[in-house]
Formats: sequence, C-alpha cells, structure tokens
Amino acid sequence: MAQHSDETLTVLVYSDDRNTREQVTLALGRRPAADVPALEYLECATAPAVLRALEKGGIDLCVLDGEAAPVGGLGLTRQLKDEIYGCPPVLVVIGRPQDSWLAAWSRADAAISHPVDPVALADAATALLRARLARRAPAGR
Repeated sequence: MAQHSDETLTVLVYSDDRNTREQVTLALGRRPAADVPALEYLECATAPAVLRALEKGGIDLCVLDGEAAPVGGLGLTRQLKDEIYGCPPVLVVIGRPQDSWLAAWSRADAAISHPVDPVALADAATALLRARLARRAPAGR
C-alpha cells in the first residue's frame, strides 16, 4: 500500500543470546509483507534495556525470547503488559509448543516456538503489525 511506503516500523528483539536475536531479524527481514512498511530493529540483550527502550517510545512490535536468562521473555511480557501504558504488541518465542499456556499467562499477543520458523514468525509478526497500523490510521483512510 502506498501510504506506508516512506514509513518505517521499529521491532524490538530481546534475547540474551545473540544468535537468537539474529535468527529473528533474519527471519523477518527488511519487509515481511508487501503491505507492511519496512522494518528496523532494536536489539536488546537485557531486560533493563527493553524497559528503557519502551519508556522512550517508538516501538511498534516486541519479539521476546521466552528462554532468555536471567529474565525470561514470558515474565518480562507480563511485566510490560502491567507497567507500560499503550504497550506495543508482544510476540514471544517459547521453548516448545506445550508452553503455549505460559504465553497466555504472560498476556503475549502471539507466540511461536523454538527453533524459529521464519514463515510462522513472519505470519505472526505481520498480523500484529497490520493490526497496530490499522489502530493508528486516521479515520477515512
């Protein structure tokens, strides 16, 4: 869509593991769907860095590693949903599909499981970004 051509969305990627952050950014790429603006990434290796970034604003989607240590992405998601007004959508990467109940507990907006499946990640992230764009689009667009 032409209205998004010059816009860029910011995706925060949290994991203490550099390889996991890289898997997420490579899987999503620069533009996961034609109707979604280009993405830029803010990588965070610690929970305090995530909190600082969200307090500054400008984040359109958070992708958090549920297996991160010492602060896991699931507990961090619940904290963000409780403490950050207007928290952007959160997609968590859980250890295994059986952990989906933990994602529900954390109030994550979506979840995929390790290992990162690029198609599943792109589909989930794109759906969350489309919903976010629709909420902030002015009426009549």
